[in-house]
Amino acid sequence: MRAERLLSIMLLLQTHGRLPASDLAERLEVSVRTVMRDVEALSAAGVPVYTVRGPHGGIALLPGYRTNVTGLTTDESRALFVLLSDRAHTELGLGQALGSALRKLMAALPAPHRPDADLASRRILIDPVRWRGGPARSAAVDLAVLQQAVFTDRRLRLRYRHGRDNRVRSYTLDPYGLVNKAGTWYLVADHRGEPRLFRADRARSAAILDEPVRRRDGLELADVWDGLRRHIDEIPVPLLVTVSVRREILGKFLRIHQADLAGPPPVDLLPDAEPRTERVPVDLRFPSLRAAEVLLGFGTDAEVLAPLDLRKALAHKAAEAAARYAADPDHPGPA
Repeated sequence: MRAERLLSIMLLLQTHGRLPASDLAERLEVSVRTVMRDVEALSAAGVPVYTVRGPHGGIALLPGYRTNVTGLTTDESRALFVLLSDRAHTELGLGQALGSALRKLMAALPAPHRPDADLASRRILIDPVRWRGGPARSAAVDLAVLQQAVFTDRRLRLRYRHGRDNRVRSYTLDPYGLVNKAGTWYLVADHRGEPRLFRADRARSAAILDEPVRRRDGLELADVWDGLRRHIDEIPVPLLVTVSVRREILGKFLRIHQADLAGPPPVDLLPDAEPRTERVPVDLRFPSLRAAEVLLGFGTDAEVLAPLDLRKALAHKAAEAAARYAADPDHPGPA
């Protein structure tokens, strides 16, 4: 365990340069005292590591020192080659670079670990695209533009079509990075200091501004993404509702529930469509069973076909209303 920590300290210093002992301790989940003992052990082993005192001090390696990482275990070597499918790399224009990097990494691995790493690359594949997810929607914005804004730390002007109301709005954003989630690309950015998530395939246009990005201090892409992801995961799964609507009121019904549509408009509303039935099925989605009870306001003009729990809830409410209106208003009975 300590050997892994000593190697981690060398790699962190090699990657980031001088780091405070408190920073190293936080990254490695140990105490500052443990870090300082590890630094002494590295120095005793001949690693040119040194400390600088003062408010801007820290721990660093002598300039030009590089460690040759040959201490990978079998499991670590195998893990490096259990990769995602190359679709995400290809969309970023990094498909060829990925293959080249893997070849170089394979050559650098200790010889005993190469067969296991090669076997892992041929036996395990992680494809993040959902089954029957259909082809990804084409984006009006080249993903390379978003990638350039992220890599050059520039602000971004984005015109974006929202899925809920289909309206296009413009935003000035401070990007943190790009995330590929289940085959869909998202831009993670701040808008007016608040974290936001934008689907790349809903972007209508994007322009990189000649202004440096204004990210919140101390936050990285992984931090912001984790908060956004947890917020989305906590949203209840929408309730899918199928309603049979009388064709005579279909236009009014859809104007009221346009934002609740779970799919394309019914065929009867499409141009040149001839009405064939008295009632038209409409698929809606609501955040909860209680929110869907609003459909009772249409009476028999809109009959809920599914789910059964909603039908029972509406039947119960309708029975309560019928019983109250059937009672003598001067003797309404129990509340």
